[in-house]
Amino acid sequence: MIPMIFSPEVAKARSDGSAIVALESTIITHGMPWPQNVETARRVEAEIRAHGATPATIAVIDGQLHIGLTGLQLDALGQAKGVAKLSRADLAVCLAQGGTGATTVAATMISAHLAGIAIFATGGIGGVHRGAETSFDISADLHELAQTPVTVVAAGAKAILDLNKTYEVIETLGVPVITYGQDSIPAFWSATSDIKAFQRMDSATQIAAAHRMRAALGLAGGQLVTNPIPAADQIPAAILAPFIAQALEEAQVQRISAKAVTPFLLNRLYELTEGRSLTANIALVLNNARLAAAIACALVAL
Repeated sequence: MIPMIFSPEVAKARSDGSAIVALESTIITHGMPWPQNVETARRVEAEIRAHGATPATIAVIDGQLHIGLTGLQLDALGQAKGVAKLSRADLAVCLAQGGTGATTVAATMISAHLAGIAIFATGGIGGVHRGAETSFDISADLHELAQTPVTVVAAGAKAILDLNKTYEVIETLGVPVITYGQDSIPAFWSATSDIKAFQRMDSATQIAAAHRMRAALGLAGGQLVTNPIPAADQIPAAILAPFIAQALEEAQVQRISAKAVTPFLLNRLYELTEGRSLTANIALVLNNARLAAAIACALVAL
C-alpha cells in the first residue's frame, strides 16, 4: 500500500471534483535559497488558486507521499537540510526507508498520476545535457513524459541543456510538444528560440482536449506544453549564452556530474547574472501556474 496523504485542501478539491494542479518540490529544496524558495512556492500556489484551481505541492516527508503541503510543511521543507532529490529511480526507496525527499519533474508526474491529478506546472524540464554524446547524461524527465499520462506545463527545457538534442529525443519518444501562443519553442529564461514549434495551440481548452483525446486513444505518456516567459521578464539568449558557457566550463573543471550538475549551473548563473536569472525563473513559474490552472479548469469543464 502506498503511504499517501492528501492535504485538507487537496482532499476537498478531490471530493468536489474541482481542478487541481500538481507542483514539484525540488524548486523549494534545490532551486532557490531560503526564504525566496518558500515565498515563491506560496506565490505559485496563490496564483493557481486565483485562477480557479487547487495547488498540490508534492513531496515525501518521513516516508509518506504528501499530495499538497500545509503552510507549516512548506516552511519546514524550505529550511530542511540534506533533503533527497527524488526521481523515478529514488522514489520507492525513499518511501520504503522512511526518508524525506523533494520530487523532480519525473517523480512529481508519477505521484500526480497516482493521485489522479492530470496537470502539472513546473519551471523547466530536464533533458539532454551538453556533451551527452560522451557523458550520456540525459534526464529521466524525458522518458517519464513518454510513459506517464500527465500534461506538463513548462517554459521549455532548461537553457543550460542541449535544446536541439533534447527535442529530438522527445520527438523520438512520441511525446507531443505543444507551444502555447507562438511559433517557436521558448528557451526557459528566453521567450523564443531558433527551434520551430512542433504544434501550436492558443487556448487552454485546446490543450485540455488534446490531453483527453490521448487518453481516449489509449496512448501512453503525457504532453509537454511549452509556455513562453512573458517578454518583459525574459533574459535574451544572446546575453545568457556567454554566462552559460562559463558555468559549463567551471562544472567540467570541477568535475561536477550527475544530479549535482543542474543545481551547480543554476546557482552559477544566478551569480553571473547578478540575480536576474532567479527573477526570471520566478516570473516564468508564475506564468506556467496560470496556464496550468486554466488547462485544469478546462479539463474539468470537458
